[in-house]
Amino acid sequence: MSLSCILKHRIFPPPPSPFTLFIQRRWKKPTVSAQTRLEDRVRDPHLDKLMSHLKRLDLVLRIHHLMSARKRGPFVSLTLLSRWRNILGLHIPVGLFLRKYPHVFLVFVHPFRKNTCCRITKRMKELILLEGLVVKQQETEAVKRVKKLLMMSLNGTLRLHALRLFKRELGLPEDFRDSILGKYSADFRLVDLEVVALVDWDAELAVARVEEWREKEYSEKWLSEFETKFAFPVSFPTGFKFERGFKERLKNWQRLPYAKPYERKEVVRVRTCGGIERYEKRAVAVLHELLSLTVEKMVEVDQLAHFRRDFGVEVNVRELLLRHPGIFYLSTKGKTLTVFLREAYRKGGLVEPNPVYETRRNMLDLVLLGCRKTKLLLDCDESNKEESNVVACEVNEEGERQGDWVIPFLEKCEENRSP
Repeated sequence: MSLSCILKHRIFPPPPSPFTLFIQRRWKKPTVSAQTRLEDRVRDPHLDKLMSHLKRLDLVLRIHHLMSARKRGPFVSLTLLSRWRNILGLHIPVGLFLRKYPHVFLVFVHPFRKNTCCRITKRMKELILLEGLVVKQQETEAVKRVKKLLMMSLNGTLRLHALRLFKRELGLPEDFRDSILGKYSADFRLVDLEVVALVDWDAELAVARVEEWREKEYSEKWLSEFETKFAFPVSFPTGFKFERGFKERLKNWQRLPYAKPYERKEVVRVRTCGGIERYEKRAVAVLHELLSLTVEKMVEVDQLAHFRRDFGVEVNVRELLLRHPGIFYLSTKGKTLTVFLREAYRKGGLVEPNPVYETRRNMLDLVLLGCRKTKLLLDCDESNKEESNVVACEVNEEGERQGDWVIPFLEKCEENRSP
């Protein structure tokens, strides 16, 4: 072949034939990323179902928050609620959504204005108030949770913005800055307006939750310390396929030592922890402890980003969670990515429930009743009819009732009529 032909083929290569196209597609290495792992993961039907139910409860609580923020009364017209449809993210008419949950929302016609209005039922309002009361009763536990978070941070400080976004998960009250941080000045100190610092180290709290499981495994199952000292509880969902060599790698990973979350280190990097695997295992331990401190043992993945720098977890959190499906479970229900602590759940419920979780679970059960005709709904209908007749006489914050403005005019007319 001449030199001109060789250059021609290099500059202008011949078009690929169907055979070469088949070979390229056949032997092309598939790309593995966090997105492909998320799509190919084995689903847990119990946790996915729970997540879809919790999204309904979250929507109900957001509607209640918008209704309670108004000063005119405890009820809102459906015309105004329809304007909040984009804020709430509803894809169906507001009236249709409210009538799906008669145990939560009472839809009635205003006796004077003759327009359709809505308000929260008495039972749901009682549960919301009960949650606030239980949160206040669990104040001591909330203080311990915040102290443990500060002890896990590298310099003993956290931003208040991160705690505000995390307050519901930690079971903190709305005014936690005054009722928790300001009240317990012996434990917390405000460095400036947006940073809280730990005053004193508490050695009794510097024990991770996984250590209790390790002690139980060591004493009850008679396992060696070598097998349990750095191990984590692992449970895989039904249908999980083990690849060749996976169990051996998992066994070696369970034995791998790492720097535990409450071990104080000035700088935590890959080299200081003894390698990438130990560094990532420490990150797993920090996320495991963080989820153990939450009330419901679950949190949105986006919220974890606010603690990465403070806890020294400079890794791709989603990628890390997907690499450990036996410890964490990621759910994509409700257009958000939520991580569950697998060991804490069994068939869609907490293994060890707490008072705050039980109150929220009662709210969820009330929402899940839907349109069922229960004795509770019949009793509520009778009381709601009586209350709807006097809804126009509700008193606002200034002590005035709707329609009080007309009373002076009526009195003046009576005076003019009298001789």
